[in-house]
Amino acid sequence: MLIEVPAGQKKLRIDKYLAMHVENSSRTKIKFAINDGLVLVNSKKIKANHIVMPNDVIDISLPNMWEKTEVIPEDLKLDIIFEDEYLMIVNKPAGMVTHPAFKNYTGTLVNGLLYYMEHLQKVKGGLSELNGLDRAGIVHRLDKNTSGILVVAKDEITHMKLSNLFSKHDIEREYWALVWGHFKEKKGTIEKSLGRNPKDRKFFIVSDKGKRAVTEYEVIKEFEFLSLIKLNLHTGRTHQIRVHMFSMGHPVFGDPEYQGKRPHGVQVTSKLKQHINNLLDMMPRQALHAKVLGFIHPMTGEHLRFESDLPEDMNLVIGKLQNSEHLNDEY
Repeated sequence: MLIEVPAGQKKLRIDKYLAMHVENSSRTKIKFAINDGLVLVNSKKIKANHIVMPNDVIDISLPNMWEKTEVIPEDLKLDIIFEDEYLMIVNKPAGMVTHPAFKNYTGTLVNGLLYYMEHLQKVKGGLSELNGLDRAGIVHRLDKNTSGILVVAKDEITHMKLSNLFSKHDIEREYWALVWGHFKEKKGTIEKSLGRNPKDRKFFIVSDKGKRAVTEYEVIKEFEFLSLIKLNLHTGRTHQIRVHMFSMGHPVFGDPEYQGKRPHGVQVTSKLKQHINNLLDMMPRQALHAKVLGFIHPMTGEHLRFESDLPEDMNLVIGKLQNSEHLNDEY
């Protein structure tokens, strides 16, 4: 697909320009295409912040990737721990995307929820479409490789009221994580604003120009080179815990995007290196779990609080860490 920029075009970022001129596209989809080298300007690869100039020739490969995709109900195994006529509480496994998005149109929580409502509850629809069918019922999200509790809205009124609770931070949200190293202060509050990384907008950094982000942490248990901690969110920024922990020098163990696969705060011997590699093989994702969710039911006024067990991979790593401590104590 070729687009010739008219002579009178004002200077504009290419992702914004193409979002306005390519049907069914979005800036997010275009950035993925640029990162994959599928967008050329005057036969050269460019970045998403490239400025379109008059008379540029833009070549976009595979325009069919921007065709609208129907959200198909799928029979997925869902761990629903609470349900009433207004909402559901779901325990999402690591590896499951919350809702369909570019490159992830199937196998998401939404695909499973649509099937559950239609085939098991015999309710056509049955989920809030306040944010569209592709985000049916989704009030908040967890990263693909973060496990834990989510609330799902069945109707638009419940959805709006739940969203209001989140925006006012009237929600108890507790996460557990394994992070590198030991903390000098065993509990504390991290208040650092977060913004997108200008070098790669898929990721986030601490930035004075970003949005306010507040995380409380408390150490539960220390192991030889890792700490098990609990965290409470006062804000809900994308990648908040992962970036805050990285900024403190304690990346979440196993996090491939914020240096969680590299040892921090420990001198690595050859024996210890093998032990660490074995643990990383057990935990091929960030060791982060949304453990507790509590709030006032927006329709009944009842106080609800839900807690989910740590997933198997985190328990396996913790078990190995404890066994290692016992072995060290014997010598």
